[in-house]
Amino acid sequence: MASDNGGAVGGGCEPELSESLRTFGAVLKALREEAGLTQEQFAPLVRYSPAYIAKIEQGKRFPPRELLKRSDEVLGAVAARVLEAAAKSLTRKAGLASWFRQWAGIEEEAISLYAYECRAVPGLLQPEPYIRAVFDRRLPPVTEEQLDRAVAARLDRQQIIVQRPNTAFSFIIEQAVLERRLGGSQVTKAVVDHLLAMSRLRNVEIQLMPLRQEDHCGVDGHMYLAETPDHRWLGYTEGQRSSNLISAPKDVSVLLQRYGKLRSQAHDCRATVSLLEQMRGAL
Repeated sequence: MASDNGGAVGGGCEPELSESLRTFGAVLKALREEAGLTQEQFAPLVRYSPAYIAKIEQGKRFPPRELLKRSDEVLGAVAARVLEAAAKSLTRKAGLASWFRQWAGIEEEAISLYAYECRAVPGLLQPEPYIRAVFDRRLPPVTEEQLDRAVAARLDRQQIIVQRPNTAFSFIIEQAVLERRLGGSQVTKAVVDHLLAMSRLRNVEIQLMPLRQEDHCGVDGHMYLAETPDHRWLGYTEGQRSSNLISAPKDVSVLLQRYGKLRSQAHDCRATVSLLEQMRGAL
């Protein structure tokens, strides 16, 4: 989820702004203002939040296809064609930054969001001390300004959990990720406390995968899955300085099958809370 570390997960950074995204954002802003609409007025008309529209106009989010379709109804056919033309210029490199921008937008619209992590605590569940520990250990090293920017970006992304109470979030995390104690015992305490707090939310399920699980079906690595408002499923994975958005139905079906099996192999939510409490007491 997102993935984080990159966007979804343990080691990426919020991408730098690209010129093509900045250009698209500037075009959207100009067309919106020409229509006499503020962000607060425009956002509900296209069924997004003002904060999300602001990020698109700033070039920080990859615009979803639905925005282009809905803009036709609000801004008119000519404006919609201008936006469509601007969208064609968007850079879609195969690297992390471009793919993660797109996944971040998918995250913000999703009605179901699943994550299996075997590398790090999912980005959407990382407390600030853990985020700092992750980015502080990146190579090549980052500056203090870059670290602060990355922390702020990730904390901002995490707001979707409370801002979208009707979205179902499911997280499966390898117990070994916590046993590693990245950043030390105090950071791990902050992680465990945060996971316990998040597990009390009605729309969040957290499961730990036991250290020993002979039938483990997650040997191919982590995965992220999102259900869109029109009930399509998309997948997302990350590697060393690379990432992949998975949209082919047959490939997404494989991930969904594996995720369902992982859910049955992990501790259930109540057992996970008990285990987290035991781990907290041992720190």
